[in-house]
Amino acid sequence: MVKYVYRFSEGDKDQKDLLGGKGANLAEMTKIGLPVPPGFTITTEACRAYMRDGHVPPELRVEVTMALREIEDTLGRRLGDFHEPLLVSVRSGAKFSMPGMMETVLNVGLNDASVKGLAEFSGDERFAWDSYRRLIQMFGKTVLGIDGELFAAALDAKKAEVRAATDVDLGAEDLHDLVETYKRIVREQCGREFPQHPREQLDMAIEAVFGSWNTERARLYRRRERIPNDLGTAVNVVTMVFGNLGETSGTGVAFTRDPSTGHSGIYGDYLPNAQGEDVVAGIRNTLSLADLEKLDPKSYADLLQAMRRLETHYRDLCDIEFTIERGKLWMLQTRVGKRTAAAAFRIATQLVDENLITMDEAIARTTGAQLSQLLFPQFDADAEKVLLTKAMAASPGAAVGEIVLDNAQAMERTAAGAKVILVRRETNPDDLQGMIVADGILTSRGGKTSHAAVVARGMGTCAVVGAEAVDVDVAKKEVRVDGRVLRPGDVIALDGSTGEVFLGDVPVVDSPVMRYISHGLEAGLEAAPDESTRELVEAVHRVLTHADHVRRMRVRTNADTAEDARRARDRGAEGIGLCRTEHQFLGERRRYIERVVLADTPDERDAALTELLPLQRQDFVDLLEVMDGLPTTIRLIDPPLHEFLPDLTELSVRVALAEAKGEVDEREVKLLAAVRRMHEQNPMLGLRGVRLGLKVPGLFALQIRAIAEATVQLRQAGKDPRPEIMVPLVGSVRELQIVREEAEGILAEVGQGAGTVLDLPIGCMIELPRAALTAHRIAEEADFFSFGTNDLTQTTWGFSRDDVEGAFFADYLENGVLTISPFETLDADGVGALVVAGVTGGRSAKPQLHMGVCGEHGGDPESIHFFHDAGLDYVSCSPFRVPIARLEAGRAAALNREDATA
Repeated sequence: MVKYVYRFSEGDKDQKDLLGGKGANLAEMTKIGLPVPPGFTITTEACRAYMRDGHVPPELRVEVTMALREIEDTLGRRLGDFHEPLLVSVRSGAKFSMPGMMETVLNVGLNDASVKGLAEFSGDERFAWDSYRRLIQMFGKTVLGIDGELFAAALDAKKAEVRAATDVDLGAEDLHDLVETYKRIVREQCGREFPQHPREQLDMAIEAVFGSWNTERARLYRRRERIPNDLGTAVNVVTMVFGNLGETSGTGVAFTRDPSTGHSGIYGDYLPNAQGEDVVAGIRNTLSLADLEKLDPKSYADLLQAMRRLETHYRDLCDIEFTIERGKLWMLQTRVGKRTAAAAFRIATQLVDENLITMDEAIARTTGAQLSQLLFPQFDADAEKVLLTKAMAASPGAAVGEIVLDNAQAMERTAAGAKVILVRRETNPDDLQGMIVADGILTSRGGKTSHAAVVARGMGTCAVVGAEAVDVDVAKKEVRVDGRVLRPGDVIALDGSTGEVFLGDVPVVDSPVMRYISHGLEAGLEAAPDESTRELVEAVHRVLTHADHVRRMRVRTNADTAEDARRARDRGAEGIGLCRTEHQFLGERRRYIERVVLADTPDERDAALTELLPLQRQDFVDLLEVMDGLPTTIRLIDPPLHEFLPDLTELSVRVALAEAKGEVDEREVKLLAAVRRMHEQNPMLGLRGVRLGLKVPGLFALQIRAIAEATVQLRQAGKDPRPEIMVPLVGSVRELQIVREEAEGILAEVGQGAGTVLDLPIGCMIELPRAALTAHRIAEEADFFSFGTNDLTQTTWGFSRDDVEGAFFADYLENGVLTISPFETLDADGVGALVVAGVTGGRSAKPQLHMGVCGEHGGDPESIHFFHDAGLDYVSCSPFRVPIARLEAGRAAALNREDATA
């Protein structure tokens, strides 16, 4: 029989699959003796059964009753009792954190009778009615599907009526009136009374939390974060403890280190006389934990002790939710906290220095995506700026864009190519679409743990929050800042590291981390404006240095010019994995290709190729000189020849118009005939790659000779060039054999003439399914393999990478056919299986066969881990992504070492 309900005393932090992140961590805190209110978790299996069958499993109600009665017996109170009522919260909790995306209902068990018992039991009538109005408001929106604005408007109207500045200023009688208003809203919107039976409330709330797994905002969030749709959420039923029991009570969120900067210390927000949702909703500006120390020294000391225990236990930054009920601290949640990129590197090295983690664990806790964020430019410190205001720096970065006030504006302007800053009073989960497309987020309310701050940090989006000087008037479509009026379309700039908001555009410069990556540690430290940034540069240096030390895979670059090669080498590239020689035939050199195509005789064609030889040789001299001493894989010309010729339609029109005027150009007529002769319906599957080399005599020979002569020239100059010749689009071992025979003849001839031996590696790309499946045979003629995963993805899926992104990928992502473009992250199940087949086949013929990857996936973090596991020797990526690939290759090795010792 399936068990659907687990008491907090029955689980631990390693059961996130079953209990969700929140339930597993509540169980873990209970296990280590922290003050957690009694409760139980309904498993993700129950949610999956609900999604499958369309109703709650019948056994679940029985298990809930058993667990609930156990709590009632322990506390001596019953759910919704008239005298000393037990109240519970019903909270979602998926395996992966989805902040604000799913539902929570507090104060379940209150009704018209028990609210009076709660008032008597607590000795605080205002508190009881405040709790009841919160229940109706949350239950109405979450469970009954009523527009939350109706309740918010009623609350604002009551505050205006009695001239109350905040919710806390409403008295018991005001809240009693508000409850009646809320009940009327429920009646009018749902055609039924607000449910009075406590167990009915509980059952409906549980089902609503299950249902919230599939809301549009939750699905959107999962698509963006690539969280599987079939996991489901757990539901946590927790005894209510009250932060709204007067000034000796309150609620807060705390971090054991600053999640924005990574600095050591106690960081968080606290609201006296409030419940938890008030903090994360950002509807009231919070106090700091330093203020809590003044208000309640004992609770503050208890919180510090609990935070130290949790950070030591989890060996990481912990994000904590807590409530203080009349001086008693209760722990409501903990999790390993989301953090900014800068914080991730600082915290990782701090924990190493504190002997809490190893350097292997440090690089496992930092990611290539985080490093990428630190490489982005930042505002020029010397530029003239007009400061509008300064608030809380919630998520670092430099963002410049047009003001937009809602999702629709954000989507419309970004679709038009604009960069936007989403400006709101506070954000809520319904703003997710706008937050995703925005370059920055600015709110006038909320703290570092508000919805805007947490989601922005998770997405790596620049954010400034709690800007009290910013008055957002959605109705008038304007933003007022200290008397200045701004409107949608006006440009502002946000500095998420300082909290500064500037008017207009602000120029950007390289970040100190980018300076370090490109020019070394001293240059990065010199570019750092303060000690905090110096710490960051040193932390990145330590992590990246260790990644270089432990990684097995080498990191090369895709570079076609000496400039690209130099830039990549500065960033740590250990060679070139792909030089696309076709890029060297563009521009003025097109005329040589036209001469090759139009040649009437072999002699004419050879003459054109001969004129190209010195140009091509110099290309390789420049490239190999920059990469002196490092392997440089040069791919022979790959695309179909028609790419170097005029467009068929344009040329046809030009010739037709000339003929109509009687101005016939024989050269253009001849060219048109050649273009028509070569025209293909699907050129990417036609005459290109090795097929082109076999079809057009002398074309590959030209390039091979240029490589050979460049190598000789550099050797004679005392250099150490290490070119590798790569044949593209091989599908048959015989194709490679023919090219290899020709290449070896040319290398021998050039070498003999120079008095040297040119034993250059000759290999091929594996970019066709047939090549991967016959790799054991192709390996007999290859000195190395390089997997061209762009074409391999295209030919495996039958996708044209030039067309499908805009044609139907959005629908495929929406419907869950894909979770991400297979051209962005390797399709491990399909294309990955072919890579593994190619590796296995190749090494079965030649155990030491050198293999790498040179498609765009070589710079994708997730794909890099796959290539490590598949046994590749190197990845090759764009120059900008070289440091990212270095880190991820190190992480892959470190994570494998952790698994091996676990």
